[in-house]
Amino acid sequence: MQRDHLTSGVPQKLPSKDLLQWDQTLFKDERYFELDYIPEHFSHRETQMRALTIAARPALRGVRPINCLCSGPHGTGKTTAVLKVFEEIENYTDSVVPVYVNCQIDATRFAIFSEIYKKLFKYTPPDSGVSFKRVFKKITKYLIDQEKVLIVALDDINYLFYENTVNKVLYALLRAHEVSAEVKVGVIAISSDLSVEMSKVLDPRVMSVFLPEEIYFPLYKRAEVRDILEDRVRHGFHANVVPDDVLEMVVDLVEESSDLRVGIDLLRKTGVRAEISARKYIAADDVVHSHEKSRLVHLTYSIHSLRAEERDLLKLIAEQEAKIKAGDLYKKFNEETHLGYTRFYDIISKLDSIRLINTDFTGRGTRGRTREIQLRYEPEDVFSVLAGMDT
Repeated sequence: MQRDHLTSGVPQKLPSKDLLQWDQTLFKDERYFELDYIPEHFSHRETQMRALTIAARPALRGVRPINCLCSGPHGTGKTTAVLKVFEEIENYTDSVVPVYVNCQIDATRFAIFSEIYKKLFKYTPPDSGVSFKRVFKKITKYLIDQEKVLIVALDDINYLFYENTVNKVLYALLRAHEVSAEVKVGVIAISSDLSVEMSKVLDPRVMSVFLPEEIYFPLYKRAEVRDILEDRVRHGFHANVVPDDVLEMVVDLVEESSDLRVGIDLLRKTGVRAEISARKYIAADDVVHSHEKSRLVHLTYSIHSLRAEERDLLKLIAEQEAKIKAGDLYKKFNEETHLGYTRFYDIISKLDSIRLINTDFTGRGTRGRTREIQLRYEPEDVFSVLAGMDT
């Protein structure tokens, strides 16, 4: 348990077999509690991994791979499964180029193709002065000249729906062979928005070439959650740091939230809290205290992906004491931002689909049915996350 640096905040107490010393740590490998960590052993998703591997297999033979749609609730292993398959592909061959794109961050066609460009050429194209057509042409030429097959994973593809760019992106990728016959591209779409049917969102010209193999990621069962968290505890902490009853508490909270990331983040926070208390083990009180922050993993993750005007509207909704009609909310939003109703409607649809607000229809409008908007979280939690972004 030796630590190379001092831990600030550890209270000075007399030595005891139950107390952690200043040069000790509970963590054996803290990476296991990072939300983006890809574990070496990825359990309980064997069926989905096999389906992804089979879909990618044609690329290894130099032909176009099968497109996929990975769907399921948040925290069910979709991203990890795709990245594990990509890792296996890169270890096996250099004739297939897998590119992962986070559409929460890169939500425009140019931004997405810039990520592809960077993977191929090891540097990004200029943000200005270079047209999309030029970037696209250079990518396709490289794929042809080097005889490479491209597989692009669009994580959180639902974020492209809100910006109305999904059809442009998929059309450019999936119909690239119509521009250059020798180009071979496959797409893996990843979505946690189960309310959206791709066939209804996509242009028929895009859907006719997308035709994905659908791979569903269900919620983890309780026994699976416990097994996964036990593995993280075994590799991430030293022995006897997490008692069985404490681990059961964490499993309960994961079941309550339906998001495995809550449990992983909670283990890290409880470990840090126990260290601050100079204890050699995590106590039940650590879980209760730390859950106040870990339960907001989804909220924090979602808010950090929003643009400035989207955060402004979310804050405006949080400031309301009760449900508010869409028309009244738009007036307030327009007064503050001077943005039009089309942008307002797009943001409302986005906030609803990523589960930050509820939008219910009512018959009490002056012209019939109208929408009522209400926050899904406590306003104080939203304000707390937004304030943390400003610091």
